[in-house]
Amino acid sequence: MTFEIMNEIIDLRSDTVTRPSKGMLDAMTSAKVGDDVFGDDPTVIKLEEKAAIMLGKEEALYCPSGTMTNQIAMKVHTKPGDEVICDESSHVYRYEGGGIGFNSGASVRLINGDRGRINAQQVIENINPDDPHFPVSGLVVAENTSNRGGGSCYEFIELKKISEACKKNNLKFHLDGARLFNALTETGESTKQVGEIFDSVSICLSKGLGAPVGSLLIGDSDFIKQALRIRKVFGGGMRQAGYIAAAGIYALENNISRLNEDHQKAKIIGQTLQSCDFVKEVLSIETNIIVFKLTDDYHDINFLELLKSKNILAVGFGPQTIRMVTHLDFSDEMLDDLLSILKTIR
Repeated sequence: MTFEIMNEIIDLRSDTVTRPSKGMLDAMTSAKVGDDVFGDDPTVIKLEEKAAIMLGKEEALYCPSGTMTNQIAMKVHTKPGDEVICDESSHVYRYEGGGIGFNSGASVRLINGDRGRINAQQVIENINPDDPHFPVSGLVVAENTSNRGGGSCYEFIELKKISEACKKNNLKFHLDGARLFNALTETGESTKQVGEIFDSVSICLSKGLGAPVGSLLIGDSDFIKQALRIRKVFGGGMRQAGYIAAAGIYALENNISRLNEDHQKAKIIGQTLQSCDFVKEVLSIETNIIVFKLTDDYHDINFLELLKSKNILAVGFGPQTIRMVTHLDFSDEMLDDLLSILKTIR
């Protein structure tokens, strides 16, 4: 498939489908590199230091994926037999290949939150008593924004309450912040405010920020020292990783401020979907994720094929449910074309 043909496709499967801009590519090709496994790649070091400073933490660790950063965090924060508390729709539970059990030997306590968001009272109610019949509650994981929640954002005050509950009950608190910057674009808190209330934070560079690959795990020095060992065991050490780390630096410096454009496009799409005959319900749109339910006249698989026939790519998100995600490669012209096509579907 040529680049020209691919350009005609409106790809809304995820914000991971972006391609590096010219500025990002220039940063990548001009990057100074070393060997990150030996710890001497200057661009990786710069990226990690930049992320740590942004979150107000001591250190950061560059990894190939957000799944790896989440799995490393859970492995460091727990021991086999512990229990992880999270929402039932959490990425760490649903979409990381059973990694909590496979990698950490931990069980999971699932909470039915509000569109992926749990609250402090729910956390407190699900902490196990000090009784050998029960696993030890060791870690709470929050996801902001929530993928299955349709890009829903936590209220910062609730995250602070959960953090206080964790400290009081000797639990660690990890943030799956794959789309953290999308959330902060809407809620207005600083990255340092976020860093203050979590023991560890994972951020993804290859979603809304537009880098081709990579995620960062951020925490204190002792945590990152342990995380580095786990990354080695997981096979996550990379050599001249500075070439892709340079894309991450470019993303953090240039692509955060434009996220609101994605959010506004998502909301415009949502408004159009509200008036479409094939739509039963559109979840409230807060950031760049659109989730809508189809009427009984349509089947999700057939509907996706219908969209594909019109050069629109989306993903199924459960029975009769479709997800679209806006991103920096989704242009104004593509938005106009998409809206026109949606209005023709009967």
